[in-house]
Amino acid sequence: MPRAAILRRRWSLVVLSCLAAAPMPRATAPLTCVVLVHGAWVDGSGWKPVSDILTKNGYDVHIVQIPETSFHDDVAATTRVLDLQTRPCILVGHSYGGSVITEAGVHPRVAGLVYVAAAAPSVGHFEVEDEDRHPSVLAMTKGAVVTTPDGFTFLEPSLFSTLFAPDLPPDRAAFAARSQVLASAKVFRTPMTVAAWQTKPSWAIVAAADKIINPDTERMWYTRARSRITTIPGVGHDVYEARPREVAAVIEDAARHAVP
Repeated sequence: MPRAAILRRRWSLVVLSCLAAAPMPRATAPLTCVVLVHGAWVDGSGWKPVSDILTKNGYDVHIVQIPETSFHDDVAATTRVLDLQTRPCILVGHSYGGSVITEAGVHPRVAGLVYVAAAAPSVGHFEVEDEDRHPSVLAMTKGAVVTTPDGFTFLEPSLFSTLFAPDLPPDRAAFAARSQVLASAKVFRTPMTVAAWQTKPSWAIVAAADKIINPDTERMWYTRARSRITTIPGVGHDVYEARPREVAAVIEDAARHAVP
């Protein structure tokens, strides 16, 4: 056999041997850990419809109960839950909870962010600062936000259904109005020290009929963050509870595509 043919044969055997020894690349498995953060004036129970769907589909769901006593307390409560996780997670925030995940989302366990009709301020800025540029129906409704003498806020109960929960059954909306978690006024005006969306991939939902946050503000935030944006028409700020299937679908999309 000619020398050149022998060398080619030997080289082919070496290549085949290397290929056989090298591990085949594996497709990245979807993340299964999801951490949900609620917004102001409510608690984590509103996430139940989304949590039920995700749990049924095999996800390990954790719901943070932020105290709403200060922005730093809320970030600490979220970080505490993230510290308990052993796997990469998708961190999800609704409303003011978006500010919380923007700060807490730099945690090493967070692989991706999902904003659900949620704030996404930049470093050195805060939620209501951006909202002042595109006032919401809430901002233009006199007397809608009530402040206690010691600086805590809540929605006027008679307006809660109209502004916050127009898509929920009346009894559920009425209960949410009566069981509000009073939020320190300072939580809305604490500047971000970091912005996780600058370094982590993000997904976002615009509630097209939102009266608490102007949908134009939501779009501005999410465009700036280069989020994958889903707009859900005909639904208000209660989108996370009123349209759980669409919200869960976006979270699952994030879990499939975020890389740990």
